[in-house]
Amino acid sequence: MPDDIASLGFCHLTTTGRLSGNPHRIEIWFVFADETIYLMAGDRDRSDWVRNLMASPDVVVELGGRKRTTKARVVDDGTEEDATARRLMLEKYASGGDDLAEWGRSALVVALDWPTGTSYTSLI
Repeated sequence: MPDDIASLGFCHLTTTGRLSGNPHRIEIWFVFADETIYLMAGDRDRSDWVRNLMASPDVVVELGGRKRTTKARVVDDGTEEDATARRLMLEKYASGGDDLAEWGRSALVVALDWPTGTSYTSLI
């Protein structure tokens, strides 16, 4: 992912409502590692967007004018992938002086595939 995209402050994620079937779009912090975008849910699986993607993992992610349909998955707690995502999130967002330590320890990590060889749709 180009540095200008990876350094953005947030992305937009659209899930499909597990009850309504309607699209639900949120603005959320993200980090990018290899070919994966990581998000974190402070309310863990009580977050509507997490419940939605657990029911239907097909999501749409928008980054810097780029939009892609992909799959979302919950990352297993305590894995190397989990630790990497938490570390990257805190490096990116905790530098502003906010105390995000508890969030960094307790939030649920979600991964979105973003293969660099796959095309995207421009929003412009």
